[in-house]
Amino acid sequence: MEKLYMDNAAGTPMHPQVIDAIIPFLKEGYGNPSNIHQFGRFTSDAIRSARESVANLINAKANEIIFTSSGTEANNFAIKGISAANKKKGNHIITSAIEHFSVLNPLKSLEKSGYEITCLPVDKYGLVNPDDVKNAIKPTTILVSILFANGEIGTIEPIREISAVVKAKDIIFHTDAVAAAGNIPIDVADVAVDVLSMSANQFYGPSGTGALYVREGVRLLPLIEGGVQEGGRRAGTENVIGIVGMGKAAELAKSEMPQRTKQIQKLRDMLHDGLLGKISHIHINGHLTNKLPGNLSVCIEFIEGESVLLFLDMQGIAISSGSACTSRSLKASHVIMATGVDPALAQGTVLFSIGRENTEEDVECVLEKMPPIVERLRQMSPLYQQK
Repeated sequence: MEKLYMDNAAGTPMHPQVIDAIIPFLKEGYGNPSNIHQFGRFTSDAIRSARESVANLINAKANEIIFTSSGTEANNFAIKGISAANKKKGNHIITSAIEHFSVLNPLKSLEKSGYEITCLPVDKYGLVNPDDVKNAIKPTTILVSILFANGEIGTIEPIREISAVVKAKDIIFHTDAVAAAGNIPIDVADVAVDVLSMSANQFYGPSGTGALYVREGVRLLPLIEGGVQEGGRRAGTENVIGIVGMGKAAELAKSEMPQRTKQIQKLRDMLHDGLLGKISHIHINGHLTNKLPGNLSVCIEFIEGESVLLFLDMQGIAISSGSACTSRSLKASHVIMATGVDPALAQGTVLFSIGRENTEEDVECVLEKMPPIVERLRQMSPLYQQK
């Protein structure tokens, strides 16, 4: 059975050139980068080069990049590290209702230890209103964390406007750009972002490798303590293989982004039009135009998204029912619910996330296989029969 992958929001397949870049380090990259002998210099030089490539992806300086084990660690590092470093200045943090759990859960932990958290609502498209951010700021506010783009519904936030509001009050601004970095242009020299999280497996790099951009002058305390790696800000022997892969993936993302975006958007729009034409009672999630290139999240009335996912999987087609971090919980997505979707309808959410390896034939296959599955499931639904 042919396998078709449309779950790129959960993780992308490594680019062939990324694989080629890391192979030499599987064989010879065992030297500890902290040592000054030739084996250590081999790996430390590779890390230095990768750091420059990741920095270049978002127009940052190389010394502003800290490598982490994932986007989740990067978010935890940002939230907890900044909060700890600025505890004497205040205890108020602002975020939004559609953040990833790697932002929301650390904030819940901080709330238990005395911090005050304001969670802003979003509109039906998943957009945060910059005026809401402005009105939520207090004298005790030390951090605002609003995601760059949402990986579940694809909506790209008005980061420029939000950051301008935050920086006008001289408050640190963090953005979770895991879903955005490497997929849409980001320029931290042009937008007033202080701290930004990234993950390699969102732009065809290796899983288990992420990075945190920290603008020069921004203080944060280490999350992992020990040695002096990453400028003393993140201890532990570096994941040389993952870092080299992330560096190469960042280099390719920078150069190939215009071509990738054009191709992926075309396929996304083709799938969008086809689903609306073939399946009735279907609701599109997120912003219709201001969204990530490959994202298409839909709610299908009268059925459950998990059932659609499983039936498509039996046909060799891999999609998602929302965030990969919550797909096993069988609960309606907090992101979908925050946009005001009815809880029953939210259970029918499925997410298609198209990547660079997908083709028109892939889209045609989905449009052929999915409508009969939806019809079969609806025939078993008493709600559909009543309708």
